[in-house]
Amino acid sequence: MAEIAMIFAAGLGTRLRPLTDTMPKALVPVAGEPVIAHVLHKLVRAGFGPVVVNVHHFPEQIRNYLSSNDFGVRIEISDESDALLETGGAILHARPLLEGRGPFLVHNVDIISDLDLDWFRSQHQPDALATLLVSERPTSRYLLFDDSLSLVGWTNIRTGEVRSPYGKIDPSKYRRLAFSGVHFISPEIFRVMSSEGFSGRFSIIDFYLGICHKYPIRGAVPDRLRMVDIGKMESLPEAERLSEAILSESC
Repeated sequence: MAEIAMIFAAGLGTRLRPLTDTMPKALVPVAGEPVIAHVLHKLVRAGFGPVVVNVHHFPEQIRNYLSSNDFGVRIEISDESDALLETGGAILHARPLLEGRGPFLVHNVDIISDLDLDWFRSQHQPDALATLLVSERPTSRYLLFDDSLSLVGWTNIRTGEVRSPYGKIDPSKYRRLAFSGVHFISPEIFRVMSSEGFSGRFSIIDFYLGICHKYPIRGAVPDRLRMVDIGKMESLPEAERLSEAILSESC
């Protein structure tokens, strides 16, 4: 049975204005196709399906696009039209669509990469509550991992802020890695969310940081990863170049 996947496509995309004043971020074009199409093609090629897509900003545009195009996989909608639930709340809200189908992949809609999803799938071990795709790319906010790549905390290197369920820790003693917006998650996460009192709107990173001392949250670092986060207008040309390079290499 193929693993199910979820695409986070509900965000407002404020940093992509004015494009997102009239369309959702998921439909912003990259190399001739909406960015969500790039993610769907990648998931389907790797054997994932069905795919759950959460919607909020211009939800009918996304629904119409998905219903008008055949991606070769069943697509199910998790509707957040009433209120954005953030990343953790989005997963919990989609529980009826995700639960009972084994481990599942979550992928941000605005990530273009050459990630080998088969490799990433192989990195998720049965004892892990979640496996996070991380890399050494430069950023201001890092997740902190120990030598076994178990999550222990988070730091903002600009402000010096550190967060960890282990109390006061020294970030310099841990491996600083940037989260890449892709994670493989055990279905056990729903039981843990309930038992730990998480509900409504919350961040999945806040959830991971709140429970990583009790449940294994691990990182997976690829040997090589080309990735563009389409978070702002200036990143669109880079995303175009990367998507075209990936396409030419696959031909």
